[in-house]
Amino acid sequence: MNEAQDNDLSQRILELRSEHRALDKALIALSDNLRIDDLQMQRLKKRKLFIKDSIDHLEHQRTPSLLA
Repeated sequence: MNEAQDNDLSQRILELRSEHRALDKALIALSDNLRIDDLQMQRLKKRKLFIKDSIDHLEHQRTPSLLA
């Protein structure tokens, strides 16, 4: 992986982490609401999990294989 690709991956990881934090805040705000929208809560949780998996995948791409 060259430096430009590594920088692109790093930038994408930062963007995903930011979105993950924003979803965390949205979930907290939604749970504080007396009229919880279960469907919206479920969608936000699924999106948050997808983002976490994407971050893990990208970080794995950045880490060189120990077997190489």
